[in-house]
Amino acid sequence: MTPFDDPIVATAFEALPEDARAGALTLRGLIFDTAASLPSAQPLLESLRWGQPAYLAPKGSTIRIGTHKSARFALFVHCQSRLMGDFTSAFPGEDRLDGNRAVLFDDPAQIDPTRHGWLIARALTYHL
Repeated sequence: MTPFDDPIVATAFEALPEDARAGALTLRGLIFDTAASLPSAQPLLESLRWGQPAYLAPKGSTIRIGTHKSARFALFVHCQSRLMGDFTSAFPGEDRLDGNRAVLFDDPAQIDPTRHGWLIARALTYHL
């Protein structure tokens, strides 16, 4: 696991309900792994935005991880981007979604490194 540079972000993960924390940490790992494979996604900034762990690459769109009222945890993207539209076109019917803003999860086993890594890579390079 990538160590936390910011103790405030670490505290945000610790504050997540236990059933959401494992999935959120899995998504965090996938974000860092995906960013490491993309030179244009460096340096990756991890911070808090809207009280949630957020990730931003120099030419990317913000990705957030957090809880959701309809799921244990979620991967959020900017709702005014074309990210979710592209994702649902590439992977129709594969995930439970909250409109154009989030992929919803109830279990870490639902995270697919290929499919969700694709969405993360698109977000990290959105403005290229």
